[in-house]
Amino acid sequence: MSLKEEIAVRSLSFEILIPNCYQIKLLMTFILHINVTETSYLDATRLIRLWADTSESRYVCFANVHVLMEAWDSPDFREILNHADLVTPDGMPLVWAMHLKGQSDQTRVYGPTLMLYALEAASQGQIPVGFYGGAPEVLGLLVERMRARYAGLNVVFSMSPPFQEVRQEEENEIVEKINESGARILFVGLGCPKQEIWMAEHRGRVNAVMLGVGAGFDFHAGVKPQAPVWMQRIGLEWLFRLVSEPRRLWRRYLYHNPRFIVLAAADLFGLLREPR
Repeated sequence: MSLKEEIAVRSLSFEILIPNCYQIKLLMTFILHINVTETSYLDATRLIRLWADTSESRYVCFANVHVLMEAWDSPDFREILNHADLVTPDGMPLVWAMHLKGQSDQTRVYGPTLMLYALEAASQGQIPVGFYGGAPEVLGLLVERMRARYAGLNVVFSMSPPFQEVRQEEENEIVEKINESGARILFVGLGCPKQEIWMAEHRGRVNAVMLGVGAGFDFHAGVKPQAPVWMQRIGLEWLFRLVSEPRRLWRRYLYHNPRFIVLAAADLFGLLREPR
C-alpha cells in the first residue's frame, strides 16, 4: 500500500499520516528561502525506511553552503530543493543558522553518514539497494566495501553513467533497469546540482527512495579522504577539502562562502531580499 499523505501547513510544520496511524511530523526552518528539515540521523533513517518499505518514489537532498548558494543563484534549482521530500542540514553553517533561528537542538545530518545509516537499515530489513553514479572503478570499490561492511546487504543495481549527455532512449533504459532490479533505496552520486536535478526528474519514474549523497561514493570507496571529525564539528570541512583538491574546489569556495556569510546574516536580521 502506498503512503497516503495529508500535509497540514502550520508554521512550516508538515504532518505525514501513514496508513498504520504512525505519524511523523516534519518541521522546517527557512534558510535563504530554502526549507531545511529539522531532523536527526535516526528520524531521517526511519522515514527513508518507511518510504522504502512501501516502494515510494521519493528524493532526499543534503543542504550545505554550496547547495544553498546554487539554489540562491537558480530559481529552478531552488524549486527542486523546496519540492524534495526531505532536505537535511548537511553542513555546520546551516546547523548554526538553525540554532540562531531557535532550533537549538538541531544537529548535523551529513549525507555520507546518513548513507551508512540507510545501508544498515537496508541490511537489517532486507531492503534491496542500488547505486547510480561515480566512476566505474569507484563504484566497484564502493559496492565491494559496503557488502563487506553490512552482512546480508542486497545490492541489486549499480551503474556508472556515461560522461556524455544521455539520449532519451538510453535514459528510459536506465530507468527500466533500476525498476526491474527491485532496488527500493537508490544512492545517487552525481555531484551537485546534477544529482538533485536527476532525482527531481525521476521522482515518479524510479520506484525507489533516492538519496543524493555526492562525495559519499568517493569517501566510502576509500578513494578520497574525509575531514577529521574535529574539523567537521567546527565547520572547517571545506578547508580540508580545499587543501585536498585545490584546483577543483578553489573557485567554488571563493565564490560561495563569502556570499553565504553576508546573505545568512541578512536572513537572520530580516533584511534578506527575494532572490532573483
